[in-house]
Amino acid sequence: MLTLITWNIQCARTPDDGADLDRIADRVLAFGARFDILLLQEVGCGLPARDGRPVGDQFAGLARRLDHLHAASAFALDTRNPDGSPRRLGCMTFARGHIVHVRRHALPWPPDPGVPAMPRAALETVIATADGMLRVLNVHLEYFSARQRMAQVEHLRALQAEAHAHAGVSGAPAAAPDGPRGVPFAPLPHPAAAVLAGDFNMVPGSDGHARLLAPGPDGGPLWRDAWELAHPGEPHAPTVGLRDTTAELPCPFDYACVSPALAPRVRTLRVDTAAAGSDHQPLLLELA
Repeated sequence: MLTLITWNIQCARTPDDGADLDRIADRVLAFGARFDILLLQEVGCGLPARDGRPVGDQFAGLARRLDHLHAASAFALDTRNPDGSPRRLGCMTFARGHIVHVRRHALPWPPDPGVPAMPRAALETVIATADGMLRVLNVHLEYFSARQRMAQVEHLRALQAEAHAHAGVSGAPAAAPDGPRGVPFAPLPHPAAAVLAGDFNMVPGSDGHARLLAPGPDGGPLWRDAWELAHPGEPHAPTVGLRDTTAELPCPFDYACVSPALAPRVRTLRVDTAAAGSDHQPLLLELA
């Protein structure tokens, strides 16, 4: 069994709107050996917590606390504070198996006047697992701008269609014109088995959700919603707002989707309701 966890930690937010990275690490480690891959969104550096206190460099802090795992990171926001220190927000992927290669995608950010928005990114990793190579995309899509969120969904669809085409090509690539197939032209694995997970900031049945799951160029699905596979006919359990009294209703914003090749391996998908602090709850996917 392979277990993947995705969690928007909101810069290690605490119930009193501070920031405590130890709480996040402790909650992750409480899962013990039950997870193989961990996807975190809203990891911060040089940003203030909601109570105004600094959060520090959470990318470095998490890497230290989870140093028994392999790690990769991607910055969606990468700028400077007035004092010249870095100000960053992004995501991190941790894995027990080796991370074979990493791609970092800047997601579309079309102008949407009058709507607050920020850059978004997708962190793509290929991870060695006991059952072979697995491609994993860790994403955090736009919250306020529906236009930008839909553009980001379209980009994720294009990335999946491209990866599917790569996976269908047999044989190694041709030698580079200036020498043998070495760095940087060494062949890279393009597995058909893939997971797309994170904070999508949209509800089931919305235009963005429907578009994400729509057929691809060959008429077949690009992605399958793992909740629908594990809980057919059941509404998706809420993942955000379970403890936020300002939210209108708890709702699902966090998802795990799988490629068609991986769909038969989906066994369970559940929300961890015990975690506190972030508005979001961890989502746990189990694959046979």
